[in-house]
Amino acid sequence: MSDPHYASSSLMITATAPLPDTRNPPTAPPRLRLAYLLSRFPAVSHSFLLNEIVQLRELGFDIEVASINPPDRPLQALPVVEAEECKNTFYIKSMPHSRAAAIILRTLIQRPRVFFRGLTAALHLGGWNLRALLYGVFYFAEAILLGDWMHRRAYAHLHVHFSTAVATVGLLTSVAWEIPFSLSVHGPDEFFSVPEYYMKQKVERARFILCISEFCRSQLMRVAAPRHWNKFEVVRLGVDPGVFAPGRIEKKMDDGFDIVCVGRLVPAKGQLILVRAFANLLAQGYDVRLKLVGDGEDRKHLQSLVADCGLNSAVEFKGALSHSETRLVLQQADLFVLASFAEGLPVALMEAMAMEIPCVSTYVAGIPELIRDGVDGLLVPASSLEALTDAMKTMIDNPLLRSNLGAAGRKRVLASFNLAENARALAAVFERRLSEVV
Repeated sequence: MSDPHYASSSLMITATAPLPDTRNPPTAPPRLRLAYLLSRFPAVSHSFLLNEIVQLRELGFDIEVASINPPDRPLQALPVVEAEECKNTFYIKSMPHSRAAAIILRTLIQRPRVFFRGLTAALHLGGWNLRALLYGVFYFAEAILLGDWMHRRAYAHLHVHFSTAVATVGLLTSVAWEIPFSLSVHGPDEFFSVPEYYMKQKVERARFILCISEFCRSQLMRVAAPRHWNKFEVVRLGVDPGVFAPGRIEKKMDDGFDIVCVGRLVPAKGQLILVRAFANLLAQGYDVRLKLVGDGEDRKHLQSLVADCGLNSAVEFKGALSHSETRLVLQQADLFVLASFAEGLPVALMEAMAMEIPCVSTYVAGIPELIRDGVDGLLVPASSLEALTDAMKTMIDNPLLRSNLGAAGRKRVLASFNLAENARALAAVFERRLSEVV
């Protein structure tokens, strides 16, 4: 059982214990009090989570964050806003072993029903699979710690982003402590491994589920009984069009054509086929450069392919960059390409579109809900080397088309993927759903 968003489930100490909450109390009663559970916070690849939380707080919500894992960078390398968030985040794996053991033992003695409800649920999830049972015990221990933190902080509702392993901890917390919980589902991993991620159990237990796209909702409808379909709400992610604004850095005529891809270097993102399509462009005489922003398990394969194709001078691996560094790279882009094989709904595409960078992507998952082919960008069948090469050539050969699609892409983001507007929609869903009598 592996999860790209979730590290090993052992209670290893990986960061210092959280500092006390130093935020000033609100001057007026909050609209709602929510505890968020995330697998890793903050994280470069999941900046939208911080944006969402900040937006909801600005709308009057009281939100505190629990994170299974520590940040993906050292504290001193974090921007000021993220470093401040760390001070007030409860890091479950950062708790000293002795303190964690004391909380679990105290729960067993003082709240045996909580303890055994959670343990029974964890063992039931694992069934006769010994590996799954072992993971279930770790998830159960984390659920006890999370529930104890929520009880002490007087939070009565838990919201979890991603329905993979982190949501299994949320599920067990809900069962053990009898705390209602909700999910934001992104996909696509859990849709490929429904039993492994206990999707049916999570759907049954969740009070409601937020889907980032219509495609995402369809995949939940595929695995869930129709009686649960009324739990599913489509609430789209968004970007700040003020931060991701047009502002291209002017280049010299002989600087060549810059193609940029932003995303984790993993098979699902399709960078291998992008490199092959890029090699086709060079072979046909195009003066192009490719910049890959991100890091991941596929980096060695990609570097090997680049070397084998003799592309070292034309392909640049930028590595994982901060948000401001990524924007600087995007400001030099003539074209943004994401050749994904499997997706949720990529925020990286929204960011590029908001900056009026023309985009090429694939007919995968929720992407066609963001980019309408020929209207807001170009879409090609996933895995088609020929179609991807042709789309990139079309963009390179037609400056007017690039300009028109870039402008249309920003309008699309402003209309349907604006962070502030979608945060208000999210707030309305939380208020409506949490006011319903169950």
